[in-house]
Amino acid sequence: MIDINKKVKYTINVLFIAVVGYLTFRILFQNREISDILKELHRADKVWLAFGALAVFCFIAGESVIIKYMLWLFKEKVPFLRCLKYSFIGFFYSYITPSSSGGQPAQMIYMKKDGVYYGYSSLIMLVIAVVYKAVLVLMGLFFYIFYHGFVVRHVGDYIWLVYLGFVLNIAYIALLLVVCLKPLWSRKMGIKAINLLVRLHIIHANKSEKMIARLTRIFDNYVKASTYIRDNLRSLFTITFFTVLQRLALFMLTWIVYKAYGLHGHSFMQIVALQVIIGIAVEMLPLPGAAGITEACFIKFFEGIFAIELISPAILLNRGLSFYAVIIIGGLVTLFTHLLNIKKYGKDTDKEKQTQELEEATVAQIPKSDKDK
Repeated sequence: MIDINKKVKYTINVLFIAVVGYLTFRILFQNREISDILKELHRADKVWLAFGALAVFCFIAGESVIIKYMLWLFKEKVPFLRCLKYSFIGFFYSYITPSSSGGQPAQMIYMKKDGVYYGYSSLIMLVIAVVYKAVLVLMGLFFYIFYHGFVVRHVGDYIWLVYLGFVLNIAYIALLLVVCLKPLWSRKMGIKAINLLVRLHIIHANKSEKMIARLTRIFDNYVKASTYIRDNLRSLFTITFFTVLQRLALFMLTWIVYKAYGLHGHSFMQIVALQVIIGIAVEMLPLPGAAGITEACFIKFFEGIFAIELISPAILLNRGLSFYAVIIIGGLVTLFTHLLNIKKYGKDTDKEKQTQELEEATVAQIPKSDKDK
């Protein structure tokens, strides 16, 4: 399970998000009565807001479909609701950790408790991470090129943040691709990095052997994973298609809020373009949930799209549905799952240690490529 230090970090991150959320709310609605705010929120068409909630659910479920699909490729029969559980847990931890770094490790832990080997889950998470970011970058490039004038006009002085976002996202994708396609070289570099940290006295020498052994075991799985990916490119196209739909489900939320207030004058593609650019700008920043900077970008990018009196409630509805609601529901799902695991395995549910042999056996159990079947 999650150690004490990580629990403290997660608690601090959640408090940070709560404080930033509160400050954002006070700034957006300064000198405004709660009754006036509620009236502005009440103006939004409830049918459109229900559609927005459905879009966010489809975003979460989109990842579940991909997890289910890849487990099916591995001949693992896992119910869709269980895959949905993994997605809610993943997004909960992603939203409360800087650069969304905590989501996939948490998913792998909970998948393993349900009997899914790290060999499978690590491959699934690696593919999802690469495709998820690649789709964002491709969508960002598409809208930046074909809606260049519109995007630059509304982004204004924040354009440097967009460029930084492109650089960080592309660098992240490149790193994942190197790990995926050159796992032996990556393992060698990882071992050298650990030895360097030992010489710098950053890591204790007595811990280095265990870290190297773990690193070797993980990259042994990636060796098989890279072979599997190269030999099953058709499945990558399917995963990419699902990921485009998943991303679009979330990016269209701002357009849904726009329509909920009965606004006209800007097209679906224009509004989605700005929301994609926000994603490019903020997703890789080392802030839990990109809290604060996301709201700032929203105000800047959409100040000419929404009426002045509607920009604040639009942010509240957008982030309320896409971020805070996901944290709350994902947190409840995580808590419920954690309690069930305690009931099933006892308080010391460190099942990972008991199944290390199964991890190593997974290397030989990764499915054969299509051409070998």
